[in-house]
Amino acid sequence: MDLSSLIERNAAFAPDKPALHFEGTTLGYAALAARIERAAQALKSELGVARGDRVAILSLNRPDYLVLLYACARLGAMLVPLNWRLAVAEQQFILSDAAVRVLVLEEAFAALLPELEKSLPETAVIGLDFTPPQGSDFDSLLAQAKGDGRNPHTDLACPLLIVYTSGTTGRPKGAVLRQEALLWNGMMSQHMHGLISDDHVLTVLPFFHVGGLNIQTTPALQHGATVTVHSRFTPDATLACFERERPTLTVLVPATIQAVTDHPAWATTDLSSLRAVSTGSTIVPQHLIDRFVARKVPVLQVYGSTETCPIAVYTRLGGDLTREGSTGLPGLCCEAAVVDDNGNELRPGMAGEIVVRGPNVFYEYWGNEDATRDALHDGWYRTGDIGRRDAEGYFWVHDRKKNLIISGGENIYPAEVE
Repeated sequence: MDLSSLIERNAAFAPDKPALHFEGTTLGYAALAARIERAAQALKSELGVARGDRVAILSLNRPDYLVLLYACARLGAMLVPLNWRLAVAEQQFILSDAAVRVLVLEEAFAALLPELEKSLPETAVIGLDFTPPQGSDFDSLLAQAKGDGRNPHTDLACPLLIVYTSGTTGRPKGAVLRQEALLWNGMMSQHMHGLISDDHVLTVLPFFHVGGLNIQTTPALQHGATVTVHSRFTPDATLACFERERPTLTVLVPATIQAVTDHPAWATTDLSSLRAVSTGSTIVPQHLIDRFVARKVPVLQVYGSTETCPIAVYTRLGGDLTREGSTGLPGLCCEAAVVDDNGNELRPGMAGEIVVRGPNVFYEYWGNEDATRDALHDGWYRTGDIGRRDAEGYFWVHDRKKNLIISGGENIYPAEVE
């Protein structure tokens, strides 16, 4: 069994149930499962993708992003999502570091190709919405699909994602997430949101971050729910979707909450379908949370990182949302603690580094043993974030450890000053 098996199971139970809405088109679960199978067949038969190979994607959000993710799961291959906001040189570094076998991309990002041909001439290039000069387009590739769309010895223990993160310093590091990390992450999302197959998730955050990909999107597909995918965030499209498509759940970071709630249509948009909005990625100002709460939409907080897939600590729908600023309790399937520099757990109320342990935590930094050794200690991931917990176990996050300023013997966190 691999992660794509969950899509196949949902297709068996409800073949015509909408899995993905995108720009006026709908893909049902049976059609999604079939496209995943064809993509896996094509990657294997036409491009020779084997277990452990890397397939990169450089694209705005679209259904085939998810098709490639689950096709890689079938093959035991790894998907490398590329941040389209990065400069070409940064993208080139990631492609080279991961030694990708295949790059799938949109025409809008084809400026990368000349440099790629110089540094990685053996990398196959597949266009999502065009035919590259030295490659093929995705639909034509799928039309040629044949044979078995699986590789031997593929299961949930296989690495599936290499997501590059530079944190706050240094060269990007590729956090390797196993298939099982996404499975357990999906279980915690279900627990956090009360997620069921009747839910309708709106995804506006980019898939190149684990937040856009894994807080609600892949968990929704694992549980047979429906996902509306926006290629990228705009406040107009988000508010229009709230009113017309009536999603039940979405994830917004503070900047997108600000943009939505500052929009002229905010006050008159019908939000009655929303069971909750989830937020995180940085410290969330209370006044932004209050804007949704005033419209009778609960706001859930989630804390984590690329290395935790990302769900690690969260507030739960129906749980205690009264502790201002708290990011919640350790998730259903992982542990979290606050420790000192020597790894000793601190008493409630004391500030220290947040550490996380569980099956959702990354396996390694790709090709970087030193960074892996620095980050993982006896299974605990040292996040580099400073926080505290109260006597009931609820967490607050203060700032990055490297941002700490000591003045007159007092700890000062820039985020608190800001």
